Amino acid sequence: QVQLVESGGGLVQPGGSLRLSCANSGTFFSHDRMGWYRQAPGKQRELVATITTGYNTNYADSVKGRFTISTDNAKNTVTLQMNSLKPEDTAVYYCNARRHWDGMEFWGKGTLVTVSS
Repeated sequence: QVQLVESGGGLVQPGGSLRLSCANSGTFFSHDRMGWYRQAPGKQRELVATITTGYNTNYADSVKGRFTISTDNAKNTVTLQMNSLKPEDTAVYYCNARRHWDGMEFWGKGTLVTVSS
């Protein structure tokens, strides 16, 4: 069973940095893409960044130049380095992974990031 577990959220001041990590604590599986999504209060869940096993990345326009996604394919892990954080980055951040052979997607339970002075 796949169990994605996020860590690294918390409270940070505007302009600060946080590093989110996600690991699969369950059975290893072959994935073709992992990524991060976020959901702010009263808003829909949105893409933050994704990375394929070929290391192709995709970022939301709102985070380009500030966030960096990385992965370890052999370990089912994905990391999001977030710099120059803004209050509008406040949200619950969810880890996502897509299984290679059937496209099934898995989600973590989320970690809260709060950017506030």
